[in-house]
Amino acid sequence: MLRRLYDWVVALADRRSAPWALGLVAFSESSVFIVPPDVLLAPMALARPDLAWRYAFICTLGSVTGGIVGYLIGHLLFDTAGMWILTLYGYAEKVDAVKEAYAHYGAALILLKGLTPIPYKLVCIVSGALDYNFPLFVLLSIITRGARFYILAGLLNKFGDPLRHFIERRLGLVLSIVTVLTILGIIAAAKLA
Repeated sequence: MLRRLYDWVVALADRRSAPWALGLVAFSESSVFIVPPDVLLAPMALARPDLAWRYAFICTLGSVTGGIVGYLIGHLLFDTAGMWILTLYGYAEKVDAVKEAYAHYGAALILLKGLTPIPYKLVCIVSGALDYNFPLFVLLSIITRGARFYILAGLLNKFGDPLRHFIERRLGLVLSIVTVLTILGIIAAAKLA
C-alpha cells in the first residue's frame, strides 16, 4: 500500500495538476489541514529535481497565503473557528501562556515554529487572535516558510538521485520516521505553547 501511494505521488510530479496540488496542500496546512506540504514536495522534487526550486516557491506562496487565512481566522473568528482548531490540537488551555510568550518573543516564535514540524496553522491563528503586527507577520512567514521549503528543495536538488534510491529501498522506514517526527512536532507544539 505504501509503495502504491509513493508511486502515485511520484507520478503526480509529471502531471499538469502537480503544482496546483502542492500549492493547495501548502495553503491548507497553514490554515486548517494537518498534512505538511513536505509530504508532496519531497517526492515531487525527487521525481523532478530540475523543478525543486519551483516547487519550493509554490510551497512558500501557498503556505504564506494559507497563513494569512489562518491569521484572519484568529483575528476575526477566534471565539468560534479559531478556538475549535486550537482545541483540536490541545492548545485551548494554553492561550494565556501563548499570549505572554508572544508579548516577549513574538517574532522569534513565528520564525522558530515556522521551520519546525509544529503545525504552522497554530502560529497563524494565535498571531491573528493576538492582533500581532500583520505586515511583520507576513514578512516573518515569508522568511521562515521560504527557508524551510528552499532548504529542503536545495537538499533534494543536490542529493536527489542517491536520496531517491535510499527512500525507494527503505520506504517503510522513511515514512515511519516522517510520521514519528510529525507526531512529535504536534506533541511538542502542545507542550511548548
